Amino acid sequence: MEWMNGIKYDEKGLAPVIAQDFETGEVLMLAYMNREALDKTLETGRMHYFSRSRGELWLKGETSGHIQTLITLYYDCDIDTLLAIVKQEGEACHTGHKSCFYRMGYGIDSKPRDHLKEVYGIVLDRKNNPQEGSYTNYLFDKGIDKILKKVGEESAEVIIAAKNNSKDEIVYETADLLYHLSVMLADRDVCWDDVYNELSRRKKP
Repeated sequence: MEWMNGIKYDEKGLAPVIAQDFETGEVLMLAYMNREALDKTLETGRMHYFSRSRGELWLKGETSGHIQTLITLYYDCDIDTLLAIVKQEGEACHTGHKSCFYRMGYGIDSKPRDHLKEVYGIVLDRKNNPQEGSYTNYLFDKGIDKILKKVGEESAEVIIAAKNNSKDEIVYETADLLYHLSVMLADRDVCWDDVYNELSRRKKP
C-alpha cells in the first residue's frame, strides 16, 4: 500500500495512533507504532503497538485477552498520525476502564453513550438477579407471550403517535417500544450487539 511509505515517523521511528471504538465512537487510547507494528497490524488484523517504555513490539491484549481487532485505519492530512477504528474486547485501559480517558479535567461529560445497551444491561441484571416489585421481572415471570403482547401493543402506540404527528408522543412511545424490545431480546438470549452487527453487515455491498 503506497500510503504506508509516506508516513512521517518521528526521530525514533514512531507515529502516534489513536484507537477509537467501532461501536460507540469512544476514544479508547493513544499509543505508538513503528513500521513493524503497522505491518503486523495489517497482516493479522489485530492491533500491534510499540512500547516506548519497554522498547519492544506488543500485541494489544496478548496477556489480558482484551484484544483490539482492526476495522478501519485512517491517516491524517500530514500523514504523521493514525486513527484506528477497532472492535475492543473488554477494556482498553490497564486500570480496568473501558477507555484510558476516564478522567475529566474540564467541562461536561460528552462521551458517546449507548443508551440501548445501558437499558439492556439493567434488563439483563433483573433477569439474572430478580428484584421484588420490578416490572421487568413481572414480564419475565409472565413469559414470552406476555412480553410479545407488550411489544405488539407498544408498536401500535408508535404507529398511532406517528399518525398523530406528535413529536412528544413519538419519542415517548418509541422509548417504551425499545425498552420492551430489550426485554424480549434478553429473554431470547439475543443482545443489541447482534442487531448492530446485522445492520453493519447490511451496509456492505
